[in-house]
Amino acid sequence: MINLEKLYENKHLFGFFAQQLTYPEKIDFHPAVLEELLEPADPAYAHVAKFWELMHDYSMEQLEEMYVQTFDFQKDSTLYMTYFKFEDSKERGQMLAKLKILYQMFGLDMPDHELSDFLPLMCEFIYAAEWRGNEQAEKDFSVLVGVIEDGTYHLLKTLEKNKSPYYHLIKALRETLKACIRQEAMNHELA
Repeated sequence: MINLEKLYENKHLFGFFAQQLTYPEKIDFHPAVLEELLEPADPAYAHVAKFWELMHDYSMEQLEEMYVQTFDFQKDSTLYMTYFKFEDSKERGQMLAKLKILYQMFGLDMPDHELSDFLPLMCEFIYAAEWRGNEQAEKDFSVLVGVIEDGTYHLLKTLEKNKSPYYHLIKALRETLKACIRQEAMNHELA
């Protein structure tokens, strides 16, 4: 199960992940973006730092090209998290509807042009949602986190194989989520 307090403490990181997983803009790579974002003790620190270092080796034009080549033209590295498991099946449609309802329950209006399993949107939702005091939140966020974990597992493997700098960003996201899992749940899963 998800530790909602720990997830809340890391909301700012999900804003960063959402920003970095959308089509690149020059402002996204300004040095101030990383200032005060992470402490060296944070689980995502090493991977975010590596991602940041690698991305600054490219021109803006190269970053745009890399983004399109990585996420738009390869179905193995899509940012649609349910695609890996369900492709275009009926079950995917049901999960998309479930996620859309979840967003609406917590006050997020879905953009008409976007599917609810789009990873930057999911990260933006975690960043923007206010779930404290909501009794359903733990159950609902466990579903959301499960979809992200499942989808990013496959995405991570492809990015690693392709030696993409985005590998480090997705690894940082997964490390952040892992740090937000209740310890007793992790011990039970490992047993």
